[in-house]
Amino acid sequence: MAMIKEPTPTEIENQQIYHSMGMTAEEFEKVKTILGRLPNYTELGLFSVMWSEHCSYKNSKVLLKKFPTEGERVLQGPGEGAGIVDIGDNLGVVFKMESHNHPSAVEPFEGAATGVGGIVRDVFSMGARPVALLNSLRFGELENDRVKFLLREAVAGMAFYGNGVGVPTVGGEIYFDDCYEGNPLVNAMCVGIIGHQDIKKGQAHGAGNIVIYAGAETGRDGVHGATFASEELSDEEADRKSSSIPAGNPAMEKLLIEACLEVMQNPALVGIQDMGAAGLISSSSEMASKAGMGIELNLDHVPKRESDITAYEMMLSESQERMLMVVKKGHEQEFIDIFKKHGVQAVAVGHVTTDKLVRILHRGEIAAEVPADALASQAPVYHRPSKEPKRDLSEAVVKPIADYNKTLLDLLAQPTIASKEWVYQQFDPQASPGVEACADVAVSPGSDSGVIRIKGTNKAVAMTADCNSRYVYLDPYTGGQIAIAEAARNIIASGGMPLAATDCLNYGSPENPEVFWQMEQSVEGISEACRVLNTPVISGNVSLYNERSSTGAIYPTPTIGMVGLIADIDHITTQDFKTSGDLIYIVGETKPEFGGSELQKLQYGKISGMPPSIDMASEKTNQDLVLVAITEGLVQSAHDISEGGIAVALAESLMTAKSPTGAKGLGAEIHVDMNNDCLFSESQSRFIVTVAAEHEKAFGELLKTFNNLVAARPGEGSVSVQKVGQVTDTGRIIIGTAIDLSVEECSEQWKGAIPCLLK
Repeated sequence: MAMIKEPTPTEIENQQIYHSMGMTAEEFEKVKTILGRLPNYTELGLFSVMWSEHCSYKNSKVLLKKFPTEGERVLQGPGEGAGIVDIGDNLGVVFKMESHNHPSAVEPFEGAATGVGGIVRDVFSMGARPVALLNSLRFGELENDRVKFLLREAVAGMAFYGNGVGVPTVGGEIYFDDCYEGNPLVNAMCVGIIGHQDIKKGQAHGAGNIVIYAGAETGRDGVHGATFASEELSDEEADRKSSSIPAGNPAMEKLLIEACLEVMQNPALVGIQDMGAAGLISSSSEMASKAGMGIELNLDHVPKRESDITAYEMMLSESQERMLMVVKKGHEQEFIDIFKKHGVQAVAVGHVTTDKLVRILHRGEIAAEVPADALASQAPVYHRPSKEPKRDLSEAVVKPIADYNKTLLDLLAQPTIASKEWVYQQFDPQASPGVEACADVAVSPGSDSGVIRIKGTNKAVAMTADCNSRYVYLDPYTGGQIAIAEAARNIIASGGMPLAATDCLNYGSPENPEVFWQMEQSVEGISEACRVLNTPVISGNVSLYNERSSTGAIYPTPTIGMVGLIADIDHITTQDFKTSGDLIYIVGETKPEFGGSELQKLQYGKISGMPPSIDMASEKTNQDLVLVAITEGLVQSAHDISEGGIAVALAESLMTAKSPTGAKGLGAEIHVDMNNDCLFSESQSRFIVTVAAEHEKAFGELLKTFNNLVAARPGEGSVSVQKVGQVTDTGRIIIGTAIDLSVEECSEQWKGAIPCLLK
């Protein structure tokens, strides 16, 4: 195959070729100033991907600085492959969330699969063993054949990679709304366990130290993937399949995990980083810049799939399952031999320099020579203009409900509420990341949080992913607060103390002032909630330009991933009701709040008005109350009240309960002193908890204690707890005179909705 002639520096400028790479004229002028000359084609490619939003966060960096990122348990905050929090016993939890939205819109199977592969590499590159995966997915309504295809393929791709690499998927969420029809969101989160002494960083220290490339061969797949993810998705590109989307190989990644975790025990390892977005140039320039050093790479030594691949293509390729590391000079063969033992190729491809340059050699010539800092840390930073859009600030209304039974059944069949069993049954709950697995699954998908037990301890870790983007769309500040609060409630309901958060900030174009306003406001809301709940943001990802000309921008979707520590495995709590006779309590105040609710969407087909309000002081008080009740052994089950309100939460707790032998199954009889329409209100800061009858007195004493504390500390938030009924053995859900349904009928609607829509 003949080599393609690349344009000369003069042609690049005269023909404005930089525009096709996503660069502005002003950015091109800045590149010229940095270099003191015109860039060649390869150098221009390096700048274009490293200055893309996906790599540089040039449109969002000014906002990310607002997040609280420090705390007494934070071992590693933003800036490395993933964040780390301390859980005691010299152990840490490593976690991060990433997006793979644009690739999944074009090639959903490979896009979703490689999203999983990339986030797993981010975690084990820190020295951790990956132990769990979660996902947060958004699609259009399931009335469209293309949407059905995207859902099937994205789920299949995530299952293929997660199962293949041996990391179980323990939780997630899926929302369906028209705004995602042209631009689905595929966010993946990985959690790992690490010893404090094993923490590694992606830095290239030590002049003369050797750069080693390990993993799969480099091909042309994914060239300019970071740029692709940093621009609006055209209708034409979204509707075609693209061979440029990288393909994943989980079997290779599994070998790579074991090899990397072994070489990380070698004291001659200086730094390690995965080749993710922007591939070889991202990892090499970032490692050099963080260390204040330079790197020289000889591409003639890089393993490659095609002999005629150019320097430009090699540096920008996003071929999967590849790692870059720096080792002390003279020890490189030790590392190469370890990788060979695991069936993974590794070669020396360069060395660390003192000149702070990234120098690329290819076929005996210098293909590129660029300052590392200019690529990795000195991208232009923009503070885009912001404008509040016209909004409906009125109180949200819903139609009077004529038939409460039918309304509950209809809500249970709404795809966003309906059982996601069709999805999570595709993931192998017994997947194990290796013979040295340090954790096992205690709670699989289907409860408020996934939970893993930490072997060798009496501890467990709860994890969740949450965001109600409808609320964020209606009021970004409040919606941002709710995203954090709901994630924390899910951790609390599982018996855990929330520790820290990761985020995946999905928005439309930041160049639209109204979108940038959404970003500003939601980041402020998230930050405030994190400060109140003491959950710093220690890692994350930004995905912008999620829109298409035919459908417009997505709802602002700042997805929150969160982990929490369960101090004693006896405190692990699930949402399902346990025993007939248990007392049912509602923690938190219920008000007629329907903006962005499932009931409003069901009745009108759209949302309007203001979302539920949230008082963060009351949120914190309610969370503290429930966690103390759990740790004192007073709670049988706990469930966050969210989409669909009290009625849906009660049904979920019954539909996931185990039926007693020889009985009709568990039921519930509720006597609620409220307007019946509020059964479907989505007021915040609420839980449903069940308490064994013999613990009623102790639970009451705990409530008195909390009320006294609140009374003594003004501003701490109010405590509202109401005993509303009890668990029965009738197999029916009875709520006052409004609802009387069999749990079996509810379950049929709930479990059958998504499979029925996918037919």
